[in-house]
Amino acid sequence: MEQKNNRFMSVIYQLYTVTDGQKNLEEQTGEEKPFEFITGFGIALDAFEQKVMGLAKGDTFDFILQPEDAFGNYEPQGMHKIDRGIFTINGHFDHENIYEGAVITLMDNEDQHFMAKVIKIEEDGVTIDTNHPLAGKTLNFTGKVVENREATEEEVQHLIKHLTGGCAGCGHHHGEGCDHEGCDHEGCDHHHEHGDGCGCGHCHH
Repeated sequence: MEQKNNRFMSVIYQLYTVTDGQKNLEEQTGEEKPFEFITGFGIALDAFEQKVMGLAKGDTFDFILQPEDAFGNYEPQGMHKIDRGIFTINGHFDHENIYEGAVITLMDNEDQHFMAKVIKIEEDGVTIDTNHPLAGKTLNFTGKVVENREATEEEVQHLIKHLTGGCAGCGHHHGEGCDHEGCDHEGCDHHHEHGDGCGCGHCHH
């Protein structure tokens, strides 16, 4: 299929993980707040884009994505233990935002933002997992296309401005700068963002 860039798409979807034939709902969008994106900008998973961009308004979809087409395989090296000092504010550990199970945004040595999940908090460091929460998972997307049309120049420019100056760290990036010896404060900054704080769903790239 020919790649169709700059298509404005609005879809309602349900995202399930599939394990041993059993489906588990991970997230969904509703009529009041569909997932909107413009094709060709890497906002949605490439495979997701390919599956829905040929559909017309009102069409439904139901497809499976294997891990290699979604968020990749789970990588054990994505687990890192880093210095507690990174999460210290005014000399005090940030217990309000840093707790086991919290999803936070960090920044690597190249100033790239990436999401990480707090796995364990100990006196000698904080263990985080930089794998995407859905890494290694087989995904099933079902839903309906609400809109599929050519994006206006204004919409494209607004998106470019948003990506370059607003919320460029929404997507998941692996933290190359975080090694097992821990990141220095300049190389792995801590930001108070949790879960999908930028409105980024799991099907986003």
